[in-house]
Amino acid sequence: MKIKNLLVSLYLLFLANIAQAESLYNPLGKSTNKFPVLINNAIKGILGLSGAVALVMIVIGGITWMTSAGNSDRVRRGKDTLLWAILGLLIIFLSYAIINFVFEALAREASL
Repeated sequence: MKIKNLLVSLYLLFLANIAQAESLYNPLGKSTNKFPVLINNAIKGILGLSGAVALVMIVIGGITWMTSAGNSDRVRRGKDTLLWAILGLLIIFLSYAIINFVFEALAREASL
């Protein structure tokens, strides 16, 4: 039994040496040495997370509405959740477009 445990331990020890690690992906972009690029990527990441939250709220509102079983209060809550989640998603899309426009204008102005 001890020999079997020793062989398994040696096998796992050598197996770890064979494994190669994959290089990590930088979620902030390739050129994070420039401050405006870093801020732009961080803002886009925050907008992406808030968009995901808005989509989850749309699903929650739909489930609330579908499981209301005719209860008018739950129907109203589901509709309100859907309405505000869709408005939030619209605001997120508009803010993404505005931020993209501003940073592209700043990049064009800096290159002149």
